[in-house]
Amino acid sequence: MQRSYHTGRWLLFILFVVAVSVWVNLPSTTDVLGRQVGLRQGLDLQGGVQVLLEADLPPGQEVDSQDMRVARNIIENRVNGLGVTEPVVQLQGDRRIIVELPGIQDPDEAVNTIQATALLEFIAGHRNLQTGDVVYTTHQAGSAAYDGVDPALTFVQYETVMTGEALRDAGVDRDQLGQFAVAFRLKPEWVDFFEQYTAAHKGEFLTIVLDKRVISNAIIRDAIGEAGIISGGEGGFEYEDAQRLATQLRYGSLPVPLRVEGNTSIGPTLGQESVKASVRAGTIGVAIVLAFMVIYYRGPGVLAALALVIYALINLALYKFVPVTLTMPGITGFLLSTGMAVDANILVFERMKEELRDGRSLRGAIENAFGRAWTSIRDSNLSTLITCAILFYFGSNFGANMVKGFALTLALGVMINMFTAIIVTRTFMRLAVDWLGGWLKTNEWSLGI
Repeated sequence: MQRSYHTGRWLLFILFVVAVSVWVNLPSTTDVLGRQVGLRQGLDLQGGVQVLLEADLPPGQEVDSQDMRVARNIIENRVNGLGVTEPVVQLQGDRRIIVELPGIQDPDEAVNTIQATALLEFIAGHRNLQTGDVVYTTHQAGSAAYDGVDPALTFVQYETVMTGEALRDAGVDRDQLGQFAVAFRLKPEWVDFFEQYTAAHKGEFLTIVLDKRVISNAIIRDAIGEAGIISGGEGGFEYEDAQRLATQLRYGSLPVPLRVEGNTSIGPTLGQESVKASVRAGTIGVAIVLAFMVIYYRGPGVLAALALVIYALINLALYKFVPVTLTMPGITGFLLSTGMAVDANILVFERMKEELRDGRSLRGAIENAFGRAWTSIRDSNLSTLITCAILFYFGSNFGANMVKGFALTLALGVMINMFTAIIVTRTFMRLAVDWLGGWLKTNEWSLGI
């Protein structure tokens, strides 16, 4: 009775997961829990532009790794303004940055956006401004930073007090409370102006904006002359945040001069052909696997095939919800994880057949098979997950985005596989014994024996 109770609970949970997955996978479902969902295609499938940038420094001069990371972040903010779905901006080595823009067909537009000079502004702000807010200022009101921004959010125009041209330097320091803060120094020609402004606006907010986006909002406590301190509020800055802000203040534009080593336009035709070929190959492969399972293992094979369908539904739903950007290597990772999902069932079914030959009852054989096969399934999947983590790490650090896509889809598939192979298939087998136990025992051919 207790086992039947647990089986019933698992069955309800499985049905719930399947229902949610089917709903998420419907083409009409575009919003889940307030977030947009949908299948995203990578550059190799959708087409677009790939731009390779390299630090434009004299031969032999070393590139500061922190400057390259800041340059990557600034470029990422710029390409996000293009409205590109899942742009990829990654460091490659210590001198290069790769920018991939799926869906962009004009390489000149992409290059111009990447090489544009970032605009740093000090504005007369307001207490309600939060980090990340897009604001409308009196300086360059027609900026491309407003493209795609709801006009209702920019009806207040804030006065630009001065721009990044006034800064001479900035760095990490500590404020009067000993917390990390950002210290900055002004160019001599701006000292008198800024001192007079801050003296006249004590108690008001001074907001720092980069590319029309708020990065700091603080109250003017005292008149600021040649040098000033930007505190992080009540809790202060973390050191990394203070370092990042100081670098942004130093470099309103890119901290490292970059030149375009090359750009490649990739048409969508290749991607569409690749998708069709992948779908066709995947369909044939999965159909052969399912046919093998049903023919060789019969009844358990049918249940495993049903679990494999559930496995595919959950994978697709996660790809839409996470979301996962699908590339050719990513699709390969999914197909490989599908084969591994079948491997787990084969381990269980072969063990079950051995238990039945040794005279175990049908229910006992099933429980022993899952229990004893679990260690092999766990260890093999764990080793695969470790490999995926290594691939993802190196893909992140060396700009191999396609390797990351393969590692991510394979890892997701392996984790879902452990759920479908152990929980779903086991629940289905227990239900089959509860409903058809007597018939299965007298017709052992249905168990693949």
